[in-house]
Amino acid sequence: MNSERKVIVYIATSLDGYIAGPNDDLTFLNTVEQEGEDYGYKEFIADIDTIIIGRRTYDKVLAMVPEYLHPDKDVYVITRTPKPGIGKLKFYTDNLQQLVKELKQQQGKNIFVDGGAQIINELLKSKLIDEFYISVIPVLLGKGIPLFDNNGPEQYLKLNSSKQFDKGLVQLHYTVQ
Repeated sequence: MNSERKVIVYIATSLDGYIAGPNDDLTFLNTVEQEGEDYGYKEFIADIDTIIIGRRTYDKVLAMVPEYLHPDKDVYVITRTPKPGIGKLKFYTDNLQQLVKELKQQQGKNIFVDGGAQIINELLKSKLIDEFYISVIPVLLGKGIPLFDNNGPEQYLKLNSSKQFDKGLVQLHYTVQ
């Protein structure tokens, strides 16, 4: 177990910085699908025990798969609409920054921020993100949902690694300084 839990964003974006096209379209991700290639996700998720995900992102994932993929992890769906939880899945309506600060104080593995952009940008403004894994997909979408908004704070990052994959995806791993 880590002495201090890290809050880590692991996300894919188009080369021009969009995590989804218009109408939350994610079909651009299909361009890098390759049998047997998970782009390091299995290794990444092994050191995670808590996931924070926005409700729209959660709903989009559920539309693609029959049930949420991580029943063994504590999952906080950030929402404005109270709903009863299911097992380790909780629908969280309180203060996001306070939740993350409390989670970081607890013993455990790292915390995965699975999106969306609104959640990521809110945590950036509070300087609560420790690392980024950004997978850049070789496509220019032109419009959609940007990963970073225009009102974010200036933050410096240290590049830990970059890795190129056969389908043209480049994965960047940064630590926030």
